[in-house]
Amino acid sequence: MNDVQTVTGSTLGSTFPLVKLPRDEESCDYNPFQHRKVSHPTTDSQTLMHLLKGSLGSGILSMPLAFANGGLWFGLASTFLVGIICTYCVHILVKCSHILCRRAQVPSLAFADIAETAFLAGPQSLHKWSRFARFIINAFLVIDLIGCCCVYNTFVAKNVQQVVSNYYPEFDMDLRLYILCLLPLLIPINLIRNLKHLAPLSVFANLLMATGVIITMYYIFGDVPSLTERKSIAEWHRLPMFFGTVIFALEGIGVVMSLENNMKNPQHFLGCPGVLNFGMAFVVILYASVGFFGYLKYGDKTKESITLNLPMDEVLAQCVKLFIAIAIFFTYALQFYVPMEIIWKNVRGHFSESNKNVAEYAIRITLVVGTVATSIAIPDIGPFISLIGAVCLSTLGLMFPSIIEIITYYERPGYGKFNWVLWKNMLLIAFGIVGFCTGTYVSLHEIYNEIFKVKSQP
Repeated sequence: MNDVQTVTGSTLGSTFPLVKLPRDEESCDYNPFQHRKVSHPTTDSQTLMHLLKGSLGSGILSMPLAFANGGLWFGLASTFLVGIICTYCVHILVKCSHILCRRAQVPSLAFADIAETAFLAGPQSLHKWSRFARFIINAFLVIDLIGCCCVYNTFVAKNVQQVVSNYYPEFDMDLRLYILCLLPLLIPINLIRNLKHLAPLSVFANLLMATGVIITMYYIFGDVPSLTERKSIAEWHRLPMFFGTVIFALEGIGVVMSLENNMKNPQHFLGCPGVLNFGMAFVVILYASVGFFGYLKYGDKTKESITLNLPMDEVLAQCVKLFIAIAIFFTYALQFYVPMEIIWKNVRGHFSESNKNVAEYAIRITLVVGTVATSIAIPDIGPFISLIGAVCLSTLGLMFPSIIEIITYYERPGYGKFNWVLWKNMLLIAFGIVGFCTGTYVSLHEIYNEIFKVKSQP
């Protein structure tokens, strides 16, 4: 017989029951998928488009720089390894979400809800930490995705600046002014409030990104140097920058639960092939290819975005920069969706019904202005990308899914033979800690050097 333990879930609206289920979780009569009521559900293809758009951001264009920091063959092998690990950790998170939805008898859980529910449903000693776990995940999600938006601002502005300065040198401006000019364009697109209406923008952005990457590969494959001209593995002190950049590029865990929770058929998200597996396999292969051949082509001259290495005086190259800049511009809205959702859920109770719409729009505009201001303050995106990957994504993408699975499996269904569930999660946590510490140190050092160099100029 099932025990019923009542605890308070701070973000699920009210007190909800945690049901002590038998060992076979699937024997529970409650099916969370049947109880989901989404006002604008997305189809499998739309979810795939969002997943690809969320993953195919500016990170793909930073992959050659990552390989420059890792080495040609080390970078190739490590990119596939990190891609497999990141995808597996998403599987862990979504699978635990389904288990905890059945235990708590709720239709869906966001990332922070999963952590809070796991701690509340776990050992008694962990209950007091549930609110803290929720806070940490929400804080890191907001920092990560808002940080991505800041990176996108700089990326778009740099590519547009190159095109404008080439054709209209008399209008050449400081990069910060280009970033500022994005503000009136960013505000209206980020007032869109549901994923269903963002789907056409994701499709359009994917087409532009695909076209841009194909043309970029055309330039990369022209007069390719010998494999022996590039380092197989870079100096050890550069490897943390490699891992930070790759994790930033590949880790899409920030938007995963929002995508899965908004699906018309969420049971199609996992499985074989499944939306997640199909999308991530495509993403990892594409990222590895761009990184490998981009570094092979440009070597140590590789810039923070491979598009900046393309010829300045060719129309086709300039089109690539504009195509990808527009694609990244539209990606901003998808990345912005999750942090705005988190912030709004936590503050909407402070506003009356008549003022909620005005308040939400005001918060959206304020956040967009904040990302533009941050991009203007820190326009160098290389170390910033690595710092976000090291700090936020090592924690969110590697450590927390592993911690959640350890707690979720603690009593039911257990850790399996030789406690393999426990040990493999401990290895993932250790990998995340190493990436967090080394990546953070190296990235902050690079940012310091960049600031010092700028300040020391006459």
